[in-house]
Amino acid sequence: MEKTIHGRPYKETRRGPVLTPCAPNSVLARLGDKWTILVMSILALDPARPLRFSEIRTGIPDISQRMLTLTLRNLERDGLVLRHYFAEVPPRVEYELTAMGRTMLPALEGFTGWIRENWQEIERSRQAFDAAETKRSASGT
Repeated sequence: MEKTIHGRPYKETRRGPVLTPCAPNSVLARLGDKWTILVMSILALDPARPLRFSEIRTGIPDISQRMLTLTLRNLERDGLVLRHYFAEVPPRVEYELTAMGRTMLPALEGFTGWIRENWQEIERSRQAFDAAETKRSASGT
């Protein structure tokens, strides 16, 4: 019988529990990517208003043009973002969340809320771990 933990299926075997895939790893990797989260977030600010590429890029200052292009293309491919091309001079392209993309927003809100509540503790843990690693390396153990 298949069981789940936090929505992820697993099977009990004689050797212990074994996780089974609930989604292709490429989907999980994409949805957890920092650029995906930021692009989805900026498009969610006003889901009824499509944004131009330049508006998205302005709203995410650290993203390169290439990375934004790749992120939008992948989100479009996954069915989370719609791309509207207008054959004008100069051409205009706008992006908006699809209905499926909007259904991802509550999960995204929960995830980013957890990060917001815990990032300082995570940072302290990282610093303590790195300090201990540096001490271990210096002592040769």
